[in-house]
Amino acid sequence: METIKAGKLAEVTAGKLLWGDQEGDVSGISIDSRTLTSGMAFFAIKGERVDGHDYLEDALKAGCTALVVERDNTLAMDILRPSGASLIKVEDTERALQDLAAWYLSLFDVHKIGITGSTGKTTTKEMLYHILSEKYKTVSNQGNFNNLIGLPLSVFNVDSATEAAVFEMGMDRLGEIHRLAEIVRPDAAIITNIGVSHLERLGSRENILKAKTEICDFMNRENTLIINEDNDLLSGHCFGGEHNTITVGQGEKAEIQISGLKDMGEKGIAFGLQRGDENLVFRIGSPGLHNSINAALAVATAQVFGITMEEASSGLSKLSATDKRLHIKELGGIKIIDDTYNASPDSMKAALDVLSSVQSIRKMAILGDMFELGEKEEEYHRMIGEYASKKGIHVVLSVGKNAELISLAAKEGGIQAFHFSNKEMLKSVLPQWVRKGDAILIKGSRGMAMDEIVKHLEDINE
Repeated sequence: METIKAGKLAEVTAGKLLWGDQEGDVSGISIDSRTLTSGMAFFAIKGERVDGHDYLEDALKAGCTALVVERDNTLAMDILRPSGASLIKVEDTERALQDLAAWYLSLFDVHKIGITGSTGKTTTKEMLYHILSEKYKTVSNQGNFNNLIGLPLSVFNVDSATEAAVFEMGMDRLGEIHRLAEIVRPDAAIITNIGVSHLERLGSRENILKAKTEICDFMNRENTLIINEDNDLLSGHCFGGEHNTITVGQGEKAEIQISGLKDMGEKGIAFGLQRGDENLVFRIGSPGLHNSINAALAVATAQVFGITMEEASSGLSKLSATDKRLHIKELGGIKIIDDTYNASPDSMKAALDVLSSVQSIRKMAILGDMFELGEKEEEYHRMIGEYASKKGIHVVLSVGKNAELISLAAKEGGIQAFHFSNKEMLKSVLPQWVRKGDAILIKGSRGMAMDEIVKHLEDINE
């Protein structure tokens, strides 16, 4: 982050400098007192479980330059004064963080890309980051820093040396992507697909589409939207606005067409991309044929910023599996496919496709509940069990509430399937189930913490 003045921070956030020097330097931003270092500003955000105002003294001890608060009388002056830190009061610390991020990002002449969609956002972000890095000094948000707090914090990774910035944008309600787009003002935006994630809150796929297309709200004729033409709701949708649109997919309507798909199991995939007279074969190490669409979206976006297909191919060759997203590890004679980051019906099916393609003696899927699916949650869980039975999976072990329907449907499809009401019961029997030559997929919604199963498998097979 480039240094800014405390007085400017107060001005941009419509705050009031209650104490301190307006010329004080701020060299970083944090909402967690444990990550503070000398010279940073601490935003005291009130969350569902933790209130940052309870950690102001810790922030001062860490050497922060400024405290941004929304409460009166939050800190006695006899504690604040010796520290030399500024005290800035704002109406809403979360909104202030967003306003500061929007202002800060506007200072730089940088290529800005926003990515949203029901699935594939993080993988597409990582692909695009590696491609753009072939030509530009590039930054992106890390991990799950894709919401109304995480994305603004990621903005402060930009500095005067940055040439391109890639921002993943998540949401679980209408209006969130609009606000994130307002902060970033993307030059190009990607919508990976419209699925059923967050269906419980949004009510329909049409509302999910409405929420995702908010990424276009601040785009103009100089900007470009890149979409997945193979997705039923995105194909043929009238997005409005003056921005340009590029479509990618396997169908003839796609401007950039995917062809020659080849599944190489855990070694990755190969596919061709054709745009007009230009045609190139790509090979990537990420397993799963569904990643061809993510790669095509990334390549198409990179071309907007002058990246050639050859440069894109070079960037994609440096991609490694994203943590907890179809990450394959061989240990003790078994292959563990860690896809525990999150789950939806579409990503569950994609993960089962990968399991089906991996070379092994036996294929086992350990699957947990999928959350936020609304009224059709039982139907979607049964669908996954049916799908597993058709993909050559030998054993399904499920855990959770609705995941029992996965096992029931899988059993009806003629394969072995067993359900466990909690992870402790499941972990207790795993040593009896697992044997050399197995390929084991572990997947479930983030709230299921299925990474505990991965850790248990690693422990018993070391």
